[in-house]
Amino acid sequence: MRAAEEPSRAAERMWSARRRRTASGVWRWRDSPLRRGTDLVEAWAALVALLLIVLAAPAAGLAVGLRTNASLQHAARVQHHERHETQGVVLRPLRERRADGGAGTSTGYAGPVGVLARWTAHDGTRHTGRATTLNRAADPGDTFPMWTDGHGRIVNRPLDASTAAAQAALTGLGAAATVAALAHCARLLVVRRLMQRRYERLDRAWAKVGPEWGRTGAGG
Repeated sequence: MRAAEEPSRAAERMWSARRRRTASGVWRWRDSPLRRGTDLVEAWAALVALLLIVLAAPAAGLAVGLRTNASLQHAARVQHHERHETQGVVLRPLRERRADGGAGTSTGYAGPVGVLARWTAHDGTRHTGRATTLNRAADPGDTFPMWTDGHGRIVNRPLDASTAAAQAALTGLGAAATVAALAHCARLLVVRRLMQRRYERLDRAWAKVGPEWGRTGAGG
């Protein structure tokens, strides 16, 4: 029986604490003799920060995300129009200088491998030069995919629509988080300044009554 009553008591305590916090925030708006001018300023700062976080931050994130997505999607379409996929043929691996100063083949490294290759451009011209392939065991005669521009020069793979959308979404989330963080920091700065003013007023008031505190006949 006691075990069944514990969760209900915990819930009651939680709701009681929440009501106290709500009442503490609401009284700042009421015309009460206990309300200070700084209390009203603090309440307005909290309300403005809340509106910025709830409304302005998502709106800013959405606007930035849509604008970024439109720009990236346009760039992706342009790149797909100007860049063309072809097949490169490995002539031989390239020997590169290792970080320790010795000479070694690029096939000993992780990641892209440098090779001397030939390829045919989109306009039908043939080219030979340095290229990179993900095949670490690149042997002469092996083929690998590569991208070139209209003149046969090697370029990066064009941006695809899904990657552009993902980058735009991350940019929008970053913009929303930035606006929310700025609003929260601005509220904290306002509250800090208000607390400093309260302490300054308290120090001035204490400077007036402090020397007379506890003295006989100093006033009721």
